[in-house]
Amino acid sequence: MAGIVNLRMARKARKRAEARQAADENRAKHGASKAERTVARLDAAREAARLDGAKRDKD
Repeated sequence: MAGIVNLRMARKARKRAEARQAADENRAKHGASKAERTVARLDAAREAARLDGAKRDKD
């Protein structure tokens, strides 16, 4: 037989777990600092320029 479960506490624990998961997702999505975003943007621009320079056909 299963143990006794306090439904109020179970609901609160589930809500805390969902909030923790949403916070983790937001940290991953929005967690980069301005310096990191700038470096990533400059790296992408540098890579795009390198690839454009290596094209055979010039438009």
